[in-house]
Amino acid sequence: MSDKVIHTADTKTLIKNNLRNYSMFIILVLIMLIFARLTNGINLNPRNFTNIFFQYSYVLILAVGMVQCIIILGIDLSVGSVCAFVGALSAMLYNTGIGMPLTLILSLVMGLAIGAFQGVWIAYAKIPAFIVTLAGMMLFRGLTYIVTRVNPISFKNEGYAHLSTGTLDEVLGMGRVGIWYPSPFIVAFVLLVVFYISEAMGRKRKIENGLEVTTLPIFTGKLVLISVLVLGLAERFAEYRGLPVVVIVLGITIFIFNFIMKNTVLGRYIYAVGGNSRSAKLSGINSEFVMFIVFCIMGILSGLAAVVSTGYMNSALPQAGNMFEMDAIAACYIGGVSASGGIGSIIGVIVGGLVMSAINNGMSLMNLGTHHQYVVKALILLLAVFYDVYNRRKAGLG
Repeated sequence: MSDKVIHTADTKTLIKNNLRNYSMFIILVLIMLIFARLTNGINLNPRNFTNIFFQYSYVLILAVGMVQCIIILGIDLSVGSVCAFVGALSAMLYNTGIGMPLTLILSLVMGLAIGAFQGVWIAYAKIPAFIVTLAGMMLFRGLTYIVTRVNPISFKNEGYAHLSTGTLDEVLGMGRVGIWYPSPFIVAFVLLVVFYISEAMGRKRKIENGLEVTTLPIFTGKLVLISVLVLGLAERFAEYRGLPVVVIVLGITIFIFNFIMKNTVLGRYIYAVGGNSRSAKLSGINSEFVMFIVFCIMGILSGLAAVVSTGYMNSALPQAGNMFEMDAIAACYIGGVSASGGIGSIIGVIVGGLVMSAINNGMSLMNLGTHHQYVVKALILLLAVFYDVYNRRKAGLG
C-alpha cells in the first residue's frame, strides 16, 4: 500500500487566504493595547474584562443572527425594538412567578413568532427586508410603549438578572480556590480538549481525502496560540467573580450557529442563496423557505438578546434597545461580511463585535461621551465596507 501524500499550505498562502480574519484579530489586540496605554491598564483588569461581556453580549448575540440576514442580502432593522418589546413582556411574565427558565423559553418563542411574522412578508410577499423591518422597528417600539405605559417595569427579585450579570461560581456556590474562582479554568480545559480532538480529527479527515492542510508546525502553533488566548481569558474571569453565565450562553450560541453555517445543508443553502439567489433556485433550493428560516433565527436570537439586555439593566425600559440594530450591523461589516452578500462567518462577526465593544469600553473609561463613540463607530464602519468593496473590485467581483 502506497504512502498517502500530504498536501500542505505554506505560511504565505495561509495568510493570503485568511487575511481578513487575521487582520481583525490583530486590530482587536492593537485596540486593547492602545486603550491600555490611554487608560493606564484599567481596560485589561479582570473586573473590566467581565464587565465588557456583561455590557455587550447582546451585540454579539444579535450579530450572530444579523450575519445570516446580510449573507442572504437582507437586513433586520427591527431588532432593537423587538428586544425592547420582548424584554417588557418577559419582565411581566417573570413577575407573575413562573420562574426564569420558563420566562427564557417564552421569550425565545415570542422572538420566533416575531421573526416568522416578518419572514413571511419578506420571503413570500416579496417585500424588501429593509421595508418590512423598518415597519417592524416602528411597530414594536409603539407596542413597547403601549404595554409598558411608558414606565419602567421593575423585577420583584434578582433572579432575572442572574443570566446577564451572574457567574457560574455564584450560582453553584463555589468559592475561591487560592486567588482564583475555579469554574473558568475547568470550562477552559474541557473546551480546549474538545477543540484539540476536533482539530486533529478534521486534519486527519482532510489528509485522508487528499485535501490541502497546513504544515504541522503551523497547525501546532495555531493550537498553542488559541490555548494561550483561552487560558488568558479564563484567568481574567477567575480573578474577579468567576465565569459569567452570559459567556456560557454566548459560547453555546456561537457554537450552534457556527456549526450550522459550516457543517449543515441549511448553512450551505444560506451561502448559496446569498451568492446568487436565482442560481440557487434553479439548483432546486427553496430560496423563500431559506429566507424565512433566517428571519425566524433572527427572531429567536432577538428574544435571547432581549432577556440578556433587560437583565443587565435590571428593569424593562420602554426606550430600551435604542441603536441595537446599528451595533449588530456594524459588527457584521467590521467582521468581514460582504455588502454584496454570500460572504461572512460567525467567528468573524464575533471578532467584529469585540472590536466595537473594546472601542466603546475604552472610550467610556476615558470619559468620552456617546457622541464621540458614534463618530468613531461611523468612521470604522465606513472603512470596513470600503475595504470589502475595494477587495471585490481588485478581484474583479464588482
